[in-house]
Amino acid sequence: MARRGHAIARAASACLLLAAVPCFAADPVVSPAADPAAAGMVDVQALAPDIEVEMRYASSNNFTGAPVPGYAANRCYLLRPAAEALARVQAGLRTEGMGLRVYDCYRPAHAVLSFVDWVGWPDDPALKARWYPRVERTALMPGYIGRVSGHSRGATVDLTLVRCGGETAGERGCEPLDMGTPYDFFDPLAHTDAAEITGVQRDNRSRLVDAMAAQGLANYPKEWWHYTLQPEPDPGTAYDFPVR
Repeated sequence: MARRGHAIARAASACLLLAAVPCFAADPVVSPAADPAAAGMVDVQALAPDIEVEMRYASSNNFTGAPVPGYAANRCYLLRPAAEALARVQAGLRTEGMGLRVYDCYRPAHAVLSFVDWVGWPDDPALKARWYPRVERTALMPGYIGRVSGHSRGATVDLTLVRCGGETAGERGCEPLDMGTPYDFFDPLAHTDAAEITGVQRDNRSRLVDAMAAQGLANYPKEWWHYTLQPEPDPGTAYDFPVR
């Protein structure tokens, strides 16, 4: 099953050479939509209230060490087809005592540009040790960070699997599975099929790949947490309204 899931994911995401680069020749047109409703996006918790949302860029718990411009609330917005697909994944996982914890969804275009700006900042040793210990900051772009992102198009989500109701469950009743690296870890170890991970970690990544692929959400092979609905509902349009 794991091999089948990975094959589906790789085929569906073959056009994604870089995590931040869109699957078409021209950059997307930025929509004038000023809020989720105008963009046709919905809050995923309106469709699946039990999806855990931990928007890392709304806090300082991310590779920049500070809240990211454009993120003013802990909310996950996606275009409705992507949100509905994610809700179906959650419903299926719940029958197995599992669920999803989301780390990023729609990302404003100006937030992406703030990452580009961050690449030029002086290194913070603590941030480097935590988020990109084996990669130089100057090497993060291109490859890990780019001036455009599929997240801005509203059909890409970053997430992990959680197991719910066990003895080790956290305050929210669910505990993340061991995926081998933290979310947003800039390192080849975060590649979905990384050779260095353990068998348990590989099985957990494969389980997530298969659950997402079953609803048309394809993994980006260089980031175990990164998924995009295929085909994208509107690959030629990006958005820039704030998350609030």
